[in-house]
Amino acid sequence: MRWQGGPVTAPDPAPANRWLAETGGTSGAEYAARFAELEAAGEDVHGEAAAVDALLPRGARVLDAGCGTGRVALELARRGHRVTGVDVDASMLAEARRADPSARWVLGDLLEVGSEDVGAPLDAAVLAGNVLVYLAPGTEAGAVARLAGWLRPGGLLVAGFAADRHVAPADLERWAAAAGLEPVASWGGWAGEPPGGGWSVQVHRRSS
Repeated sequence: MRWQGGPVTAPDPAPANRWLAETGGTSGAEYAARFAELEAAGEDVHGEAAAVDALLPRGARVLDAGCGTGRVALELARRGHRVTGVDVDASMLAEARRADPSARWVLGDLLEVGSEDVGAPLDAAVLAGNVLVYLAPGTEAGAVARLAGWLRPGGLLVAGFAADRHVAPADLERWAAAAGLEPVASWGGWAGEPPGGGWSVQVHRRSS
């Protein structure tokens, strides 16, 4: 049967992940080298992991969502937690696998990987290093809801991002509330600085 109607139009393409659009998915080696240089120079590059570790009991099951080269995930694992790292950038994940081939690394989009991939139910889901800022426009609320759904009751969503790039602190507060999470803490940095500066770190909890 022939189509008798008007012209068929293709659906609008899905919005591009901001990180892949900006970097082309080729920045893994450069990113890893930059932090290796900082650490060799005596810089503390584990502030995010230290902050998350202080919130959790020993042996917590943690998802490093948007894990990049694995810097946060590997430090949390070194501190005794069971960590899965997920990232959409194969070049970044290649560096994570190079750093620890035995760790659990998953290549995929947060809106597409399954609960079995991330080891849910989770004690914590971590969005460090501007992950929220670099998601595809319009998908942020869905990603927060998906992470919230993987948390056990009492589990934490911990997110840090530049407060002046694409996502505002109030946005995350709204998305977290819609996903059934309650606020626990809000800081202006991973060392617990007062909120209101150029960086936002928020902790939300799944109550049930």
